[in-house]
Amino acid sequence: MLLVKQELLAALANTLESLSPGAGSKAAFESPKVAAHGDFASTAAMQLAKPLQRKPRELAEELSAALQATPAFTQWVEAVEIAGPGFLNIRLKTAAKQQVVHEVLEAGADFGKQPARDERVLVEFVSANPTGPLHVGHGRQAALGDAICNLLATQGDSVWREFYYNDAGVQIQTLATSTQLRAKGFKPGDAEWPEQAYNGEYIADIAEDFKAKKTVRSDDREYTASGDVDDIDSIRQFAVAYLRHEQDLDLKAFQVKFDNYYLESSLYTSGRVEATVQKLVDAGKTYEQDGALWLKSTEYGDDKDRVMRKGDGTYTYFVPDVAYHIAKWERGFHQVVNIQGTDHHGTIARVRAGLQAAGVGIPAGYPDYVLHTMVRVMRGGEEVKISKRAGSYVTLRDLIEWTSTDAVRFFLLSRKPDTEYTFDIDLALAQNNDNPVYYVQYAHARICSVLAAWGGDAASLKDVDLSPLQSPASQGLLLLLAKYPAMLTAAAEDFAPHDVTFYLRELAASYHSYYDAERILVDDEPVKLARLALVAATAQVLHNGLAVLGVSAPRKM
Repeated sequence: MLLVKQELLAALANTLESLSPGAGSKAAFESPKVAAHGDFASTAAMQLAKPLQRKPRELAEELSAALQATPAFTQWVEAVEIAGPGFLNIRLKTAAKQQVVHEVLEAGADFGKQPARDERVLVEFVSANPTGPLHVGHGRQAALGDAICNLLATQGDSVWREFYYNDAGVQIQTLATSTQLRAKGFKPGDAEWPEQAYNGEYIADIAEDFKAKKTVRSDDREYTASGDVDDIDSIRQFAVAYLRHEQDLDLKAFQVKFDNYYLESSLYTSGRVEATVQKLVDAGKTYEQDGALWLKSTEYGDDKDRVMRKGDGTYTYFVPDVAYHIAKWERGFHQVVNIQGTDHHGTIARVRAGLQAAGVGIPAGYPDYVLHTMVRVMRGGEEVKISKRAGSYVTLRDLIEWTSTDAVRFFLLSRKPDTEYTFDIDLALAQNNDNPVYYVQYAHARICSVLAAWGGDAASLKDVDLSPLQSPASQGLLLLLAKYPAMLTAAAEDFAPHDVTFYLRELAASYHSYYDAERILVDDEPVKLARLALVAATAQVLHNGLAVLGVSAPRKM
């Protein structure tokens, strides 16, 4: 149906061009607000009426007649109806709708994907402090980031996944101090234990391995402990490497990979922070007051000016962020998406202000942001608030071990990022229609079972006669399959993987209804092959959509 739509769109463009030179470039179809009104709609007559000084309804009648005379409309369109002040509602022939089955089976895993284009996109996500295990909020961000990367890739973008490690600052020193105290035999609750120290059992594990002079390896580093409990620098390096390794294991279990790990500390050691501050000073966008250096961020829409360098000479946290994003720009990433928690909302205006003030050619609105809320976890009807291992929160690894990677990914992607979400452990384990990931995966497995029972050559289904697909149930499946590419494009533009989960649930429901309405393995060979082709195409689209989410498509359940 993609080819059908392209041919009809070309016919519309040519017809509009003949009516008004230049109008053809604006040719577009919309989805009718009421499905019963048709398959495509056009508002072209109303848009052209004023510049052509014509009545919209009369222009719509002329346009309708001209379109129906074109070869494409003659072949694929059953009727063009005029509604209201000049809407054109286009109703396709059944044969046009059936073409999507051929397109899906021919394209396979590439159905819905757009050709490669010259667009490099960097998506930064997770970016957790290396001070503890990844929590369920990090899990939501990992699922979002990976799915958004997959969505952008379907549109032909070259996507770069990046993890920004906050390995500098007060939190790292707190980690080192907490580990040192554990190594010396102190524990939470002791008089010597600071209130701000990290209390999780993982700190004790790090301390024991440090004293044992163990070596830890992560994706970007390897470090061997000195074993000296008074060597705070060695403790710090070992603890960071240890937790980097732990987070690597969490991400591996969640099947998330990164192309690069960018260290906050490198922004200082490379001189990027100092150079960024100097750019802002040289541009006249700073001033000194009360012993601090301020950025004139109100000139760029911020609600107040922001301190960059405090009186003690240290920088506020948004300064390295500005330096980091200048580095992203200089690396050739002119589209950047940051996925962060909603607690980062306040940093958006000041980071963008700093980037504008630096005068390095970065456009306004750079970078894009996707903000997400935290996640509540329910089990047995009660909220689960802590993990023994982490000490104060539920970890991503807990969630995966209690359910599965597939369930965690699908569930965490099933709502808009900025809406509150409650992860129900019991629902994630349920094998019934109330469990959305089970419902979708079962539809795929159910089709695979039908194809296995048939036992024929699936490749032969690409060229079967689809004319037997006339029933309302089959028509519903055909229309949903045809919507998949446009759904992907819209979801990518909006950074909205939840749209994919909604679509998959709708497609699964349509298949289950079809399965209940019509037998597939009937004696009539042409009917059987047409129905097998339809369900094989449905399985392929379910597989493709689940792959975008990073969720498996099992053949048996």
